[in-house]
Amino acid sequence: MKKIISVLLALTFVLFCFASCGEKTNNDPTDSANPGTTSSENLRFVTGGESGTYYAFGSVIAQHATSNAGIKITGIVGAGSKSNVFELEDGNAELAFCQSDVMAYAYNGTNLFDKPVTCFSTLAALYTEQVQIVTVDPTIKTVADLKGKNVSIGASGSGVYFNAVDILDAYGMTVDDIKPTYQSFGDSADALKDGKIDAAFIVAGAPTVAVTDLATTKTVSLVSLDEEHINALIKKSPYYSKCTISKDVYKTAEDTVTVGVGAVILVKDSVSEDTVYKICKDIFDNAESLVTNHAKYGELSLEFASSVKSVPYHAGAVKYFAEKGITVAGK
Repeated sequence: MKKIISVLLALTFVLFCFASCGEKTNNDPTDSANPGTTSSENLRFVTGGESGTYYAFGSVIAQHATSNAGIKITGIVGAGSKSNVFELEDGNAELAFCQSDVMAYAYNGTNLFDKPVTCFSTLAALYTEQVQIVTVDPTIKTVADLKGKNVSIGASGSGVYFNAVDILDAYGMTVDDIKPTYQSFGDSADALKDGKIDAAFIVAGAPTVAVTDLATTKTVSLVSLDEEHINALIKKSPYYSKCTISKDVYKTAEDTVTVGVGAVILVKDSVSEDTVYKICKDIFDNAESLVTNHAKYGELSLEFASSVKSVPYHAGAVKYFAEKGITVAGK
């Protein structure tokens, strides 16, 4: 009898171990049946600084998907496009906002990147990020007027630095022709308010929170680029496009003519096809009804979303756009 009881206890213990080992907790970020595949239950979306459009819009996207698409997405503060790419590579995020020029640099291992970073794909392009040269000094009317001035050219490691370099170069200038400082959007706005700098390069979708806040206490001006220099810039760096910021955005004296790059969501290749498909569907199928949640929803279009050529699209995005009759290149 003792032997029978011992055998039964042993069998019970073995069965318990099998059951325990086979369980998968809701907090486990990986799929045990598919090692290396990120679960859709807890995605981290690295955005931008708290005063920028990336953070504000990214947080809204994350909250809506979490509430309505059955995907838990947490929006987190980011330190710029370059940093966001490395957050993906280092496993600290599964989704990231990035400028279209910086994502191309990363994928090809040029400019800001010493070697290619290819762990990500394109989810979608969302809107145009305008290069905003912001000042409260009415004597600064052209890029040439920045010579010898204290100018913020973006946080260290951000794509704003290269945008500033490109525009200065188009006007025959270099960083040595200005007195550069390296600040975030919010810090740049504070420095302008306090008279510590004369101008700041801010590359983000307009209206940008930092500039809007500045405009409540100061008379803000944006520096326009002229047609000749815009054409030269685009010829040399075709990822730029000409765009206009209406005078109504910041209550400036006139419309501002400038250039912009695309704001793109990147996604790690390890995220499942189904999850990425659901994210795309949640963003674009609901865009028209969500403009009151964030104005940027009103700028979304499937044509622009599918326009990226430099980095292939994730399989989930390929599936979503195919349902809309649009073919995009996938990995």
